[in-house]
Amino acid sequence: MTTTVDKTIEVDVPIDVAYNQWTQFEEFPRFMEGVQLVRQLDDRRLHWVAKVAGVRREWDATIVEQVPDQKVAWRSTEGTTNAGTVYFEPVGTDRTLVRLLLEFEPEGIVEQAGDKLKVVEKRAEGDLDKFKSFIESRGTETGAWRGSIGDQPSGDDRFPEDPQAPRPPR
Repeated sequence: MTTTVDKTIEVDVPIDVAYNQWTQFEEFPRFMEGVQLVRQLDDRRLHWVAKVAGVRREWDATIVEQVPDQKVAWRSTEGTTNAGTVYFEPVGTDRTLVRLLLEFEPEGIVEQAGDKLKVVEKRAEGDLDKFKSFIESRGTETGAWRGSIGDQPSGDDRFPEDPQAPRPPR
């Protein structure tokens, strides 16, 4: 059974700073609990090592869509099954709404129990809080990659138009 996590946070930096930092995948262990390593293999491919419910997991992921200052979307290709999208929306000139949508398949009894206790949901919320502290304390990104991958959006479709999909507060 697939679990979906949908969390948002506002960060006190301009949209390009928030987005640019998120493209620095190898920095994720600095603000994501349990993530031990992210190695960027090329513009599209990442190798992840993390502890999930106390169990070491490895997987490869592909960036399926990346639009500067709007979103980064990925899906796993090998190993632990997961996918997600991070959306960025300006809230004024120096503030950004960051929305994380994550889908994953809990593996084994420990992860399934953790899923029932909303462990990943709480971790995602904590990781967004740590991202906020990290980027706000720096005031600038550690690097940037402004390339595009995948389909280009038409109009303002940074957030899903599915009426059933949760939307961040405006």
